[in-house]
Amino acid sequence: MPGLAGRFSTTVKAKISKLLDRAEDPAETLDYGYQKQVELLQNVKKGIADVVTSKKRLQMQSDKLRQSVVKLDTQARQALAQGREDLARTALERKNVAQTELQSLDTQVTELETQQEQLIENEKKLRAKVETFRTKKEVIKAQYSASEAQVRISEAATGVGEEMADLGLAMQRAEDKVENMRARASAVDELEKAGAFDDITQIGSGGQDDIDKELAQLSSGAEVEDELAKMKAELGTGSGGGGGADAPALEQGKEGGA
Repeated sequence: MPGLAGRFSTTVKAKISKLLDRAEDPAETLDYGYQKQVELLQNVKKGIADVVTSKKRLQMQSDKLRQSVVKLDTQARQALAQGREDLARTALERKNVAQTELQSLDTQVTELETQQEQLIENEKKLRAKVETFRTKKEVIKAQYSASEAQVRISEAATGVGEEMADLGLAMQRAEDKVENMRARASAVDELEKAGAFDDITQIGSGGQDDIDKELAQLSSGAEVEDELAKMKAELGTGSGGGGGADAPALEQGKEGGA
């Protein structure tokens, strides 16, 4: 059973693959692939835009921190000038915190700039590939359309197509029927010339076969013999009685002839 199930599964997959292959349109497949590549390119561009936005936001924060560092440094100098060493110390502490944050932001901005450059480079390469794919796609579509038209024309001209094949089979069947009818007609004509249908045509119309003809001839001969014997009897009866009217005439005829 496992072997049978495996064969059944393979057969079903083969049938499905064949149906999908028939249903698949190369032009639609290429257009779909190009659409997916364009969507990927758009996602890369969106990623670049997001990186640039993040970098700009960090740069704005960095600019504010720089302004804060300058301001705190000024405040610390003013406080120290006024003898407020404690205020000057607080301002310098805040300045150091701001400078630390500024350094972190600058590092992040640098990393984002590097990432932005990489994304831009990748976007250029991907855009070139997409454009190349688009050009090749159009060429393949044109070639496929031309090849498809050529195949249809060739099939129509040579009768290889399914419709032409069906017409060819129908024509072959018609020719076979014509040949059969010709053969039957020739056979009937040959049998008719040979006299094989004489008995058939005479049955039921008063015709006779060879035996009937022979019996009829025998019957006719017997009738003739009977009639001849009757005539002889009649003649014998007339001469013996001597009173026949024809006897003297016959005698006179004989004498006159002598």
